[in-house]
Amino acid sequence: MNEHKSSAGKGGMGFLGVLQIVFIVLKLCKLIKWSWPVVLIPLWIEIAWIVLVLLLVLIVSIAKANRK
Repeated sequence: MNEHKSSAGKGGMGFLGVLQIVFIVLKLCKLIKWSWPVVLIPLWIEIAWIVLVLLLVLIVSIAKANRK
């Protein structure tokens, strides 16, 4: 058995995830007085990125299907 553990291929929290947690903690501790939609901007960015990638995949797959 290989006991070596690698982080390659594993998920994990990126910069936007950490930033989101920081914003939420600051909001709940009342250190910032931003509205919740502003606090959740990192989440909106991640959702927009996923939607963009899905749209690009859909466009490419439709273009390939039309070429056949």
